[in-house]
Amino acid sequence: MGSAPHTGHVEIFKAVTNKWIAGLSWAVACLGVVATAVTAGPAALVGAAPLLLIAFLGWQLFWMPAVVVHDGGVTLENPFRSVLVPWAALVQVDTRFALTLVTAGKSYTSWAAPAPGIWGGRNARPGDLRGLPATSYGPGKSVRPGDLKSTDSGQAALLVRARWEDLAESGQLAVGDAATTAVQVTYRWVAAGAVVLLLAASCWTVTAG
Repeated sequence: MGSAPHTGHVEIFKAVTNKWIAGLSWAVACLGVVATAVTAGPAALVGAAPLLLIAFLGWQLFWMPAVVVHDGGVTLENPFRSVLVPWAALVQVDTRFALTLVTAGKSYTSWAAPAPGIWGGRNARPGDLRGLPATSYGPGKSVRPGDLKSTDSGQAALLVRARWEDLAESGQLAVGDAATTAVQVTYRWVAAGAVVLLLAASCWTVTAG
């Protein structure tokens, strides 16, 4: 997923809902291609750019995004960029709107782990509130909806916080290096270019038709 393989113990989080949306987009694209070929003939597939765009966006926006927790830090695999936050650079884990990794200079949000919103806690069970890392709790042992184990942001945050706390307690985490530890950001220019080309082809297909 990222620009370099991750070594050591790796944990990967992907939202189940995103996988379903990706599958639905591929099903729509496949059915569209089959229907076009049957009703208008194979020659009509030259105008299938909109269907290809749907399928590609299903991959890029919903299937590919992930939160990867590994020995070197946390990698946020977002649609158009990959962000590697080393453990030494991490200052806070926030889940107000989505899983967000806060560093000394900037915050980085995960596309793969959105928070449930203000109503996300309505269906919370007692088990969703217990056994969380200490940094998950607010005043009076309160828990944000986005930190609940039953939510996408909560599941991803649990992986990050648990590994972060283990490293700190074992003495493997450098203290005081957050301001000087660099975050690696890699942009997915090929993916962005593919979207632009497919979008342009789709517009041409619609106007030409």
